[in-house]
Amino acid sequence: MNKIKSPTTFQALVPIIFLVILLSINVSIFGDDSLSGSIQIVLIFSSAVASIIAFNLGFSWLDIQKGIIKSINSSLPSILILFLVGSLAGSWLLSGVVPAFIYYGIQILNAKIFLFAACVICIVVSMATGSSWTTSATIGIALIGIGRALDISDGLVAGAILSGAYFGDKMSPLSDTTNLAPAMAGSDLISHIKYLSLTTVPSIIISLIIFIVLGFNISDSIGINNAEVISSAIKEKFYISPVLFIVPLTVIILIYNKIKAVPALFVGVILGSVFALIFQSGLVVDVSNSETISWKALFSGTMISLYGSISINTSNPLVTDLLSSSGMFGMLDTIWLVICAMIFGGVMEKAGFLKQITSIILNKIKSSGSLISSTAGTCIFFNLTASDQYLSIVVPGKMYASIYKEKGLAAENLSRTLEDGGTVTSVLVPWNTCGAYHASVLNVATLTYLPFCFFNLISPIMTILFAYLKIKIKRIA
Repeated sequence: MNKIKSPTTFQALVPIIFLVILLSINVSIFGDDSLSGSIQIVLIFSSAVASIIAFNLGFSWLDIQKGIIKSINSSLPSILILFLVGSLAGSWLLSGVVPAFIYYGIQILNAKIFLFAACVICIVVSMATGSSWTTSATIGIALIGIGRALDISDGLVAGAILSGAYFGDKMSPLSDTTNLAPAMAGSDLISHIKYLSLTTVPSIIISLIIFIVLGFNISDSIGINNAEVISSAIKEKFYISPVLFIVPLTVIILIYNKIKAVPALFVGVILGSVFALIFQSGLVVDVSNSETISWKALFSGTMISLYGSISINTSNPLVTDLLSSSGMFGMLDTIWLVICAMIFGGVMEKAGFLKQITSIILNKIKSSGSLISSTAGTCIFFNLTASDQYLSIVVPGKMYASIYKEKGLAAENLSRTLEDGGTVTSVLVPWNTCGAYHASVLNVATLTYLPFCFFNLISPIMTILFAYLKIKIKRIA
């Protein structure tokens, strides 16, 4: 049996450097098409480099394989949710739920207040459900459609959606990450939320002000014209009624009552299909490419909406683009990305590379400000390398808990920083499970919405600023 050696700092950094270089080249060549496969291959190549170094340290392939399997296994719930969201998007389109959101939304919201309103709506939904993922997959999809109808860029709309969704997620006692962070830090949930609000509320206020200012520069004229055209086109194809909102409300109520995301989304898929058969039977038959209504045509159309690509053809190209879905099949690129990212993260963690890199950071800590800054930086680092928001909370939480205690800092400081640095930045990384998920669900590339996720960008800066200015740094009594 070979003796396993600890990696040097250089050995630990080589896979990261290789990944960063290849990603830079890849994005410059493929751009928004990177997620179609090239980033996945880059992650596989980087995993191979990490594995070769691990072999030289004494690890066997069986050891590395176990690390990979463990890492992929941790992502399986996310993969299952992705599959269900794909089906949900298809069934909610065909049932008229998404068209109804768009129809009523463009009647109520004008272009100038839309970004602000979209952010606030997502705050409410996310706080009620405790899930940014569910918010994005439900109201987020509809808001993207409304934004397109008002001729507002997808990046801006997605930025408003995700800013609101992640604020609500962080502040909700129902959120898994909001419960995980204090558990890792040694704090309690209520104290965590109260202390978290000190940095989170200013961050969202600044973000909302920015969205209001940006809204002033958006013209109403194009939006009004588009609204009339789109409303008419939707009415021609769909039965539109507030009754259709029973479907999303049911899902929100289920999640609010602590039903897990997978069964709640599955109920949403089933209800969407049932409502499609009841209210949009003609369209279901059209999707099946059948000329007559029969149980076979209805069955075929429903199934196609769940697994495949559908598009409701109208006389207006914009409306046709709005009324399309790729179903479960459309999630495969994202799932492929998640698996490849977890392969890389699994090798890096198993070989001790991540531990070695973070140990360097720990040796540089001198003050409270540098400790909190290092914690936020470590969380971001794990989002970039381990590709999972939970790892960006769990690993730094375990690493820093004793150090915060030694420095006389209360656990609330750590739990707040884990959220400000870890949870909110995960959505900004294209190969992270969160970044890949939201990009796929909203159909907006991560790098397209990243500059406009103001809350997610401001939060880590705010927590670091508070640390160095020594604002509300709670100490152990």
